Amino acid sequence: MARTKDDRTLDLFEVPQPAAPLPGAMDYRSVVAGLVGEVLRAAGVDRHEIAARCSRLSGKDVSKYMLDAYTSEAREEFNLPLWLVPALEEACGTHDVTNWLVATRGGRLLIGREALTADLGKLERQKLEVEQLIKKLKKQLGDA
Repeated sequence: MARTKDDRTLDLFEVPQPAAPLPGAMDYRSVVAGLVGEVLRAAGVDRHEIAARCSRLSGKDVSKYMLDAYTSEAREEFNLPLWLVPALEEACGTHDVTNWLVATRGGRLLIGREALTADLGKLERQKLEVEQLIKKLKKQLGDA
């Protein structure tokens, strides 16, 4: 049986790295436009409905025309505003934009139980380190 490389499973031990801060390398306007287009397509709902959901969630008028403009790579000065990202992701049932931003900045997005599990693991490691330090100090006090 031939094995293929699994390119969908994340390496749990890989340390995320931020994008290189080279001059001009962080112009993500076309990347964001493409990503927003993918999010809207994957939602399985037409853009009129997504615009209505975003309007209700944000309390600001969001039109289908605005969504169309956010997905156009040619409209460089009309990218998705950051304040709309939570409403758009909620309306589309995704975290793709947030995940992209976190990964670009060198992080890994954890939501819900994943975040709690990561916090628990961090606290468990800290507990072990403190216990080892206490043993070391007690040993030093006993030797004195």
